Amino acid sequence: MHIGVDESGKGDFFGPLCVAGVLVNEKNEKLFASCGIKDSKKISDNRILELEKIIKSNAVHSIVVVSNGKYNELYRKINNLNKLLAWGHARVIENICEHNICEYALSDKFGDESLIKSALMKNGRKIELRQMVRAESDIAVAAASVLARAAFVKKIADMEKTYGIKFPKGCCEQVKTAAGEFISKYGREKLNEVCKTHFKTYKEILHKYD
Repeated sequence: MHIGVDESGKGDFFGPLCVAGVLVNEKNEKLFASCGIKDSKKISDNRILELEKIIKSNAVHSIVVVSNGKYNELYRKINNLNKLLAWGHARVIENICEHNICEYALSDKFGDESLIKSALMKNGRKIELRQMVRAESDIAVAAASVLARAAFVKKIADMEKTYGIKFPKGCCEQVKTAAGEFISKYGREKLNEVCKTHFKTYKEILHKYD
């Protein structure tokens, strides 16, 4: 048994950072493979939401959603994206390890594994941490990527309902248009409620609306 960890929203200007962990054993590993669970970037959002139900029903899991307000606060304190990711990864590993025993936790390689290790508390410190390039090829990490993406997709939908604005994913030119629409409706002071303020795009947008 091992835990797979992955995140969604890291490269998106709008929306939260969502980190998920999934504990996989021999039984649910076969189930997930038969359902076609793989890297969430290769699956449509509609299918992501279907697979989310299967994963949640058949595996111990943990999801941490860092809203934009909290994300920006943490980033100002930490001032390093890899350390912020490590903090999120450590939280989901810790949550799963609280009531479960497993061999190791695997994540995509984004920085020194000591970043995660130092962020772990008593429950997670006994676990072996592993990182590898393209870790989504591992079924546990793939399942985690699906849960993280599902959380992100649902959060964006909630934001669109709340603000009455379509928030494009990624960091494309349409993002600046949507940000302008948001500022026109709610003012530039509230933009940090829906976006990641350390992105270069944020400064470009504020400069435009000075």
